[in-house]
Amino acid sequence: MDENKLYEELAKHLDQGVMGSPRSPALIEILKVLFPAEEAEIAIKLPMQNKTLHELKALFPESAASLEEILTHMAERGTVFTSQRPGKERKYRLLPSVVGWAETPFWAGKDTEDTRKLAPLWLKYREEAFGEELARGGMPVMRVVPVSRTLQDSREVLPFDALRPKIEAASFRAVAHCPCRQMKQGVGEGCAHTLENCLHFGAMGRYMVEHGMAREITTEETLKILKDANKEGLVHAADNIEGHMGTICNCCGCCCVFLDTKKKMGTHTISPSNYVAHVDGDLCAACGTCEERCPMEAIAVGDEDMAVVNEGLCIGCGVCTPTCAAEAVDLTSRGEVKPPPEISEFLTTRYKEA
Repeated sequence: MDENKLYEELAKHLDQGVMGSPRSPALIEILKVLFPAEEAEIAIKLPMQNKTLHELKALFPESAASLEEILTHMAERGTVFTSQRPGKERKYRLLPSVVGWAETPFWAGKDTEDTRKLAPLWLKYREEAFGEELARGGMPVMRVVPVSRTLQDSREVLPFDALRPKIEAASFRAVAHCPCRQMKQGVGEGCAHTLENCLHFGAMGRYMVEHGMAREITTEETLKILKDANKEGLVHAADNIEGHMGTICNCCGCCCVFLDTKKKMGTHTISPSNYVAHVDGDLCAACGTCEERCPMEAIAVGDEDMAVVNEGLCIGCGVCTPTCAAEAVDLTSRGEVKPPPEISEFLTTRYKEA
């Protein structure tokens, strides 16, 4: 197949996922880095649902003899997910853009030829098409997990405390390096925030460790990473699906694909929490610490020498609260509590807009 047509077809196939990849010039260049021609030929027909090698050989009779080797290499490159349960056949599926081949080259935290090529391409792709994809159907793939000393609505459980049982219940826990901050570093725009705090759980975490993209960690290590991230002023972001926790990102406002894109493009790339920052004017010392920490530029010291919150910009992350010496700022309920969508609603909404 002609090379241009090959990658056009691959882009079309990859765009069919829940998290798609709309065609653009930058995307085609990204795919050329990630998928050598032989692997692109396989990827065009590879399902995004788990299949055994036996099932896949029926789809690729001309490549049956070498298919396992090709799939193994694609898994090592980070374009194919693979897993094997005890006593069961190994299964394979094509990874989507997120969580998938947008991040896999960066998770190990290594500076490679591929990461140097991909960093500027991904930042360009955000502007060309990917920023809009993150917000498809008004249904972001990630949501803010709020953290605060206290929540003024005492009927709600402090979300950070509620994470412990979920983390303990996970079958596997892993930490990798933040792809977003590495992309910005790759073009000389990085920040000083910690890199190794991209958390993944279950089968994806196991896959990442097996392929040298992450390291396995304990429940206590996971909680420490989250607490340290909060001290740094990073926003916790998790899957926007009720009852599901596959990923927790720790995001900065300058590099994160969700936060940075939301600020620059105004797209609904991440769902805010059910809370909003609130300042007690009687306590506020107008020190400006909350203004410095806010990743969304949603709080600033106003003319009356007190911090003022722009509720339209505030995502309810709570990053502004732990370093307020006067304890003047905290989170309060937005009023209407909106739980994350059930998986059926999430899938229906995103596919409806595809």
